[in-house]
Amino acid sequence: MPSFMDQALDEARQAAARGEVPVGCAIVRDGVTVATAGNRTLADRDPTAHAEMLAIRAAARKLGSERLTGCDLYVTLEPCAMCAAAISFARVRRLYYGASDPKGGAVDHGPRFYQSPTCHHRPEVYGGINENEAATLLRTFFEARRD
Repeated sequence: MPSFMDQALDEARQAAARGEVPVGCAIVRDGVTVATAGNRTLADRDPTAHAEMLAIRAAARKLGSERLTGCDLYVTLEPCAMCAAAISFARVRRLYYGASDPKGGAVDHGPRFYQSPTCHHRPEVYGGINENEAATLLRTFFEARRD
């Protein structure tokens, strides 16, 4: 049976097939997937259409609440500052991410959003889930664009 991170990786592969940066996300509550999404910044002409933002919006609509209490978020890349903030504002219980992002990440790199004294909600964070597969997707995507 596929894991929740496998669902996020599938969304990342679909994003890559559309020419988007291959990042995917799945939101889960009580062992059931509530929402999934892949990056759509190009397709939507929206710089906020990151996988996490799209999945959070979909989960909030489905659950009928802006609070995703009791939900876990799986994403293939360490969230940026915008997504880390949205995860906090949504009160996501746990964040599981794949590849680290030393340049753009905001959880374990850069601003380390959840360590800020102004952060009101800190999810439990688990990095490195399926890290090799997530990193390979990204590396392959960008290498193809450099050639």
